[in-house]
Amino acid sequence: MSEPTRIRLLLVDDHPLVRDGLRARLSALDGVAVVGEAGDATEAQAEALRCQPTLVLMDVGMREVNGIELAARLLADHAGLRVLMLSMYDNPEYVQRALQAGASGYVLKDAPASEIVSAIRTVAEGGVFLSPAVSRRLFRNQTPRPLLSPRESQILSALARGLSSKQMARELDLSARTVDAHRQSIKRKLALDTQADLIRYAVEHVRLQGAGDAPTT
Repeated sequence: MSEPTRIRLLLVDDHPLVRDGLRARLSALDGVAVVGEAGDATEAQAEALRCQPTLVLMDVGMREVNGIELAARLLADHAGLRVLMLSMYDNPEYVQRALQAGASGYVLKDAPASEIVSAIRTVAEGGVFLSPAVSRRLFRNQTPRPLLSPRESQILSALARGLSSKQMARELDLSARTVDAHRQSIKRKLALDTQADLIRYAVEHVRLQGAGDAPTT
């Protein structure tokens, strides 16, 4: 007699091909049943009610509602549910936000299939799993970043919205030279090398801090 299915898995990813690949690989595992799949938050919430999964494998970068926010919603609505985040991003801030939202693991999409399987089993059994690459970056980034001043935080937010120095100067009632000085100060405090690094950090940081989406994949 075969062992009864213990893991009822819901796949949530906005790319059908990714879901197809995961379903094909994971459905073949002993003790795992893929009971549902969804491509966005509305579908995920409906499927969670319908199929009563024990574990959700959730993409971080989805349109409209990102996976981290959706994980928090599902965990609030379903007692005992476990969530494992799946992402192509190893950004430590995404990992920290995911864990703060209640996720029990974070595994990379380009990880070996055996690692994803191990993550699923670990989380389903009540443990916590982080991809080794994620763990290395997370621990390397434990040194606290210097705090930005309120004005520097405004500049960072404006950068995330795509504003130029001249546009920021008009919006904040500053001179363009003062805005540029703040940009240089932010780069120095965050140990960023180029303006492109600064803009990239601004987009990622401000999206994570607010209710906006993580980058879509």
